[in-house]
Amino acid sequence: MTHLEDRIERTDIRRAIERAHIIVTTGAGGVGKTTTAAGIGLAGATAGRRTLVMTIDPARRLAQAMGLDDLAPTPQRVDLPGVSGELHAMMLDMQSTFDGVIDRHASDASKARNIKKNRIYQTLSSTLSGTHEYMAMEKLHELHDEGTWDLLVIDTPPTRSALDFLDAPKRMTSFLEGRLLRILLRPAMATGRGYLRVVGAGATALVRLAGKVTGMELLDDLADFFGNFEGMYEGFKQRAEQVLELLSEPTSQFVIVTAPEPPPLREAKFFLERLEQEGLHQAGVVVNRIQPALDDVDETAVRSAADAQPDTDEGHAVAGALRMLADVASLATRERRDVEAALFGVPLKALVEVPLLQSDIHDLDGLEQISSRVAPAA
Repeated sequence: MTHLEDRIERTDIRRAIERAHIIVTTGAGGVGKTTTAAGIGLAGATAGRRTLVMTIDPARRLAQAMGLDDLAPTPQRVDLPGVSGELHAMMLDMQSTFDGVIDRHASDASKARNIKKNRIYQTLSSTLSGTHEYMAMEKLHELHDEGTWDLLVIDTPPTRSALDFLDAPKRMTSFLEGRLLRILLRPAMATGRGYLRVVGAGATALVRLAGKVTGMELLDDLADFFGNFEGMYEGFKQRAEQVLELLSEPTSQFVIVTAPEPPPLREAKFFLERLEQEGLHQAGVVVNRIQPALDDVDETAVRSAADAQPDTDEGHAVAGALRMLADVASLATRERRDVEAALFGVPLKALVEVPLLQSDIHDLDGLEQISSRVAPAA
């Protein structure tokens, strides 16, 4: 991996953990983002910082690894004897966060109540594409405004694409602007249930079909939803812009988590390129679950030694062990070649290798193994 090593500044992200105010972990699904976020949080606390890790969809074993029964929607302190800083953890409560956004942007309390009891809102607030990502950004800005934390570590939602996190505000505000639906529903907003008599000819068939399929009450809910949302779109748009501005500051850093396999590595490269295009700041790439390098193992020599073993039970056992060693060395070499090929041509601040562990992380000792890899002791 000589060429890749020539292009990276370091093999840890300690600098970002010690200096950044916000660290966002992102990457393809299933690569260990949440565990990595927790390990970064532990490293932040070890560095003497008051740290909060916010996860979106944590596995129960992660809470157990932190010594907590479960993760709550409010910060909980993790007991870390002998550590100079503090580690707190919380889970994003998307519904209450969205409700808070409505309360803040609605023109009055009555309009906010009407929106929150609307069936369209209740459905969209949990199922609309990009909602998790938008609310994670919203909560991030709220936590930033509190001024309580030295380091905020945000674990992005489990999505099909890591790029969804950056695109969520645009998708959310585009939907809430609702130009097409506003055109179709404008008569309903103005005239109530008599809208079929006044809707334009071009939309009549569509609205009638929607009424047959979904029921007229749903169309009324749509009209009420967008009617109550009048005037709130600008507030959502401004908040999204504020969050993106916050993420553009040098004190906000992105850690891209991947696995040593082509699909997540390709996504990692796309995200690195996107960060550069958007003027955002990367702290580095964490390659999770990679086979430890066996630089002192000559694969060819080991296989030759296996072939040279005598035709005895003991010889067969030794040959099997030698071939297994050669296979592991071969896999380690191939994974690093895949990493180098996938990340060719993109700038890298740091490249961190976290080896494949013997078991899942289920306690603080296990989490410390991750933490010590991303930010080894100086």
